[in-house]
Amino acid sequence: MKRILDLALVLAALPAAVPVALLCMAAIRLTSPGPAILSQTRVGRHETPFTCYKLRTMHADTPDAPTHETPSRAVTPLGRWLRRLKLDELPQLWNVLRGDMSLVGPRPCLPSQAELVAERRARGLYALRPGITGVAQVAGVDMSDPKRLAALDATYLASMSAATDLRLILATVWGAGRGDRTRA
Repeated sequence: MKRILDLALVLAALPAAVPVALLCMAAIRLTSPGPAILSQTRVGRHETPFTCYKLRTMHADTPDAPTHETPSRAVTPLGRWLRRLKLDELPQLWNVLRGDMSLVGPRPCLPSQAELVAERRARGLYALRPGITGVAQVAGVDMSDPKRLAALDATYLASMSAATDLRLILATVWGAGRGDRTRA
């Protein structure tokens, strides 16, 4: 049922999302050298690595590290705006279509985030597809606190339902509309 809901919502969103993503990509290319799309290896379902896509919000020469370990000066002015509105996540709709991700679930982490990988493994969270948004993002918890993040992600595992997914998606969109930063 979760996969069907993901596909239905993504297919419904694509007619609006694609033109917005293309405009954002053009703006990135015009304001900062480098590719518009960032592709990064992340830890997926069953701890299988996958390529996660995002609109690039940092300077192209920024080292591959978790956001909380990257200096804020690495984020471009346009990137700050894209993050605040969560537009940087639009390419992940492709990850959802491919089946690498879900709309809702634990945010995918980098393989180098060993403590977070271990905390999620201990709680059985790798049974889930990673999500574009989730409980931790809506709560404003970032990946700098692996134990707290994994504990919040585990609350989602315990209460997963279509209603929970819709509530978290709406909370994420509502937060983006207000300019809140509620993503990890």
